[in-house]
Amino acid sequence: MALTGGRVAADLDGRTVPMDMAVRAEPGQVLRVGSVTSGLRAYLAVRGGIAVPPVLGSRSTDTLAPVGPPRLEEGTRLPVGDQADGDPFRQVAPTPPVDPEPVLRTVRGPRDDVFTVDARRTLIGVAWTVTSDSDRTGVRLDGPVLERRRKAELASEGMVEGALQVPPDGHPILFLGNHPTTGGYPVIAVVVGHDLPLAAQARPGTRLRFRFVSLAAARGQLRIGPMGNGRM
Repeated sequence: MALTGGRVAADLDGRTVPMDMAVRAEPGQVLRVGSVTSGLRAYLAVRGGIAVPPVLGSRSTDTLAPVGPPRLEEGTRLPVGDQADGDPFRQVAPTPPVDPEPVLRTVRGPRDDVFTVDARRTLIGVAWTVTSDSDRTGVRLDGPVLERRRKAELASEGMVEGALQVPPDGHPILFLGNHPTTGGYPVIAVVVGHDLPLAAQARPGTRLRFRFVSLAAARGQLRIGPMGNGRM
């Protein structure tokens, strides 16, 4: 098994368990995991996977629908799967430290024309604060109001992970993994998928910024240099 994501202190029967490293646990041993000290979410990966019955081809739980296996509760027992061949591919896979003020690469549109020029400039010109009203569905952000130049509402459209949807109050919501499939509020921009883990680790009070990149850079998952030039 391995622990990754946000930083936590953990021990296996009293022995310290390092982050981002494969650790062997014997039957009957107890893993104790403390609170996340950096970032927001920590993850436990178990070799062989969690063998709960799949729903629609997935073993994850959609808490918005709700669809999938039941939510975890105290006392829940999760069976370990057997879909693992050979030795672990990697023993150590360090993850980068959590950025205290992440900058998320973002592609304009598809409905940025609904907003004023000042609103588009404001989106990338200020630091937005993650509010406590955030979860796996979306991150609600506090900051200046993004003004529309057209007040008419849109018909519902398909939503994607990373969409920055702006409701009538003018404060954007960044959709994460448990986002709805459709929405009727305009999407001013979409965050590059490679940067979404930075948003997922942003706890309430975190300040984050957006930076526009080209669609070609986003599709290629390029590293963007300080002047905005795409680099492999």
